[in-house]
Amino acid sequence: MKFEHPLRRGRLVRRYQRFLADIELDDGSQVTAHCTNSGRMTTCCQPGWPVCLSKSHNPKRKLMYTWEMIHNGTCWIGINTTVPNRLAAEAVAAGQIPELGGYPLIEREKRYGQNSRIDLLLRDGQRRCYVEVKNVTLLEPDGSVRFPDAVTERGRKHLHELMDMVRQGHRAVMLYIIQRTDGTCFRPAWEVDPAYAETLVEAVAAGVELLAYSAAVTPERIELAAPIPILLDRVI
Repeated sequence: MKFEHPLRRGRLVRRYQRFLADIELDDGSQVTAHCTNSGRMTTCCQPGWPVCLSKSHNPKRKLMYTWEMIHNGTCWIGINTTVPNRLAAEAVAAGQIPELGGYPLIEREKRYGQNSRIDLLLRDGQRRCYVEVKNVTLLEPDGSVRFPDAVTERGRKHLHELMDMVRQGHRAVMLYIIQRTDGTCFRPAWEVDPAYAETLVEAVAAGVELLAYSAAVTPERIELAAPIPILLDRVI
């Protein structure tokens, strides 16, 4: 995924009201950018860290800038939660996720379940694969990346709907896109949302497949990097 226009660089001043971030640009001016991430953003929201912003060319937008990524001194971390769906769709189409190969038709945001939309619906004739995509940024001291970084009832609902698809005879996959490359493995965040972690274990037992891929994030592009191990045991 390439950025259409060069990103603006600056440093994070503060993030507040979940969806707002004050940024000091490299030229010394300050702007307020839209933050798409509604989570706590633990380990990727430190004031003073370098950031990159994209600028909208839509004159009707209230906030012209969107916060795309932040650098922790080791790597860029993608914090735009709209990126993983696009990245996953492009990667599946390009054959970069072998586990999701063999489906000639890829549809995005298709209605299913209880008034929900599946991120990716892969089809090969009557064969269907339902893929839910989540953005992961939380890094723990042990090197594991974890999801979620805040309690998510919506995330549990998605897991139950994937289990329903398995019961109906379809394939269902939970795909975690980790927009950073300094993690060694993926774990559910038992300490943040034990109910989600327990439901994830239940989903795996019911036949839902899990995939976790890191992504290489740069100011020029974001690309899927490599799969990382998934560990479900309870570690806090």
